[in-house]
Amino acid sequence: MKDDPVYGPVLQETVRHALAFLSSLPHASVAATATLEELRVRLGRPLPAGPQEPTAVMDQLVRDVQGGLTGNAGGRFYAWVIGGSVPAALAADWMTSAWDQNAGMYAVAPAAAVVEEVCGRWLLELLGLPPQASFALVTGCQMAHVTCLAAARNGVLARHGWDVEQRGLMGAPPIRIVTGDQRHGTIERALRLLGLGRDCLIDIPVAANGQLTAAALAPVLAAAPSQPTIVLLQAGDLNTGSFDPFSEVIPLAHQSGAWVHIDGAFGLWAAASPLHRHFTRGVERADSWATDGHKWLNVPYDCGYAFVNDRQAHYRSMGHHANYLTHSQAARDQVDWNPEYSRRARGFATYAALASLGREGVARLVAGCCQHALALVTRAGALPGVEVLHVPHINQGLLRFPDPAPGATEENHDRHTEAVVAQVVASGEAMFACTTWRGRRCMRVSVCGWATRETDIERAVQAIEQALRKSKHSS
Repeated sequence: MKDDPVYGPVLQETVRHALAFLSSLPHASVAATATLEELRVRLGRPLPAGPQEPTAVMDQLVRDVQGGLTGNAGGRFYAWVIGGSVPAALAADWMTSAWDQNAGMYAVAPAAAVVEEVCGRWLLELLGLPPQASFALVTGCQMAHVTCLAAARNGVLARHGWDVEQRGLMGAPPIRIVTGDQRHGTIERALRLLGLGRDCLIDIPVAANGQLTAAALAPVLAAAPSQPTIVLLQAGDLNTGSFDPFSEVIPLAHQSGAWVHIDGAFGLWAAASPLHRHFTRGVERADSWATDGHKWLNVPYDCGYAFVNDRQAHYRSMGHHANYLTHSQAARDQVDWNPEYSRRARGFATYAALASLGREGVARLVAGCCQHALALVTRAGALPGVEVLHVPHINQGLLRFPDPAPGATEENHDRHTEAVVAQVVASGEAMFACTTWRGRRCMRVSVCGWATRETDIERAVQAIEQALRKSKHSS
């Protein structure tokens, strides 16, 4: 590479910058430290009139983004369900850019197509899903929902004699989407993109444990037994990590002729851990599943996976043929299974992550995050001035910081919680974010990074303790 006059200098310099950033993660602030105004001033310079040396461009870019990056690739990021990148996946992602393959069809990028075939087989096996299910590698769980729900739309309307891919939705039997009221926002966005709209949603209040129960679902299904129906269930609630009772609810939905889709953005990965697999018992009976790779598998952004048990419905909803394309009769053309035409060969990073970790490595990654989440919540929860709202059973927990002032109201408690979280973030020692759960503001603890260690948990607990002291003195 040093001898290559075109790529050598800039790629060598890029490796230096990348290693410097990665080695700084244990010591740098987890939160961004640059302000919006600072970043706009640095990066918002006029478009250059002429070419510039690539090395100079990279040096300047690295300088200008300084302080504007969060440390989610390290071990002290707990704000959202965001992991880092295991080393093999990061390296494969670099090679993906160097190879620059358009992974739309086998004819365009044969190795990328075969890698995706293998990834699909490995993932189905690892997650305990039906081996005959079809799959798609997409940008994230948002587009995994779009892919799965497009197949579901096709499937439920086909049962009513309606070809939605040919005739569209105008005049089609109306579809209802039945789900718990704690669903993720990506579900609604997927339905909007698919032309189904918000009004098709029927939100059912979940039980105290966050589950959509069979008792709550049964009367809703019975109210319109002949209507095309999709039931949405959760494998891992975004705040508590709760799992719906799949063994009870899925057969009930199928008895009414409904399609069952699982939102398993991160929670579906519990199936890869022998210690946590019981939470996903019965999930394999569903019709489609969506999850992320850039969460618990810790591959670089962007990466998500869609799985569909009805291969024909999946193919009918996505398949595309044209006379100017070179379709394969033997290999799998990716364009027939995902919403993208030209696309990044994201399968290489997934392949490298799975190959480097193996079944046992993925299990340890998942179990380790769950162990760290439990330790963080229980240790922080033992501090004076901390209320534990949810003890993690996987990797999600909830803490609240009540206002110690006499006569403090719920609104005071909300503000105090936000102030303590802001103090922790400002310390740079750990990064958390607030959420609203059952009408109360709280701090969500989400451990999803492969790099998190016990020392990182210790630093986070100390940062919380120091923030509580500061808030006490300031009040």
